[in-house]
Amino acid sequence: MPIDPEELLPRKKQPEITLGEDLAAMSAHELEQRIATLEREIARCREAITHRNATKSAADAFFKR
Repeated sequence: MPIDPEELLPRKKQPEITLGEDLAAMSAHELEQRIATLEREIARCREAITHRNATKSAADAFFKR
């Protein structure tokens, strides 16, 4: 029996959080965990923005814009 190439690929992880998801069924603890996860993601995004701005500033300085 031939092997399906799709079976060899790693499966994509389902997102833990879906934006716009109904929050009514979640407990206070689950909501606190959700907030903590989102805050970590916000911090990660801000760090990426800072890095990109630093790279842009370095390029601007190099090319003396």
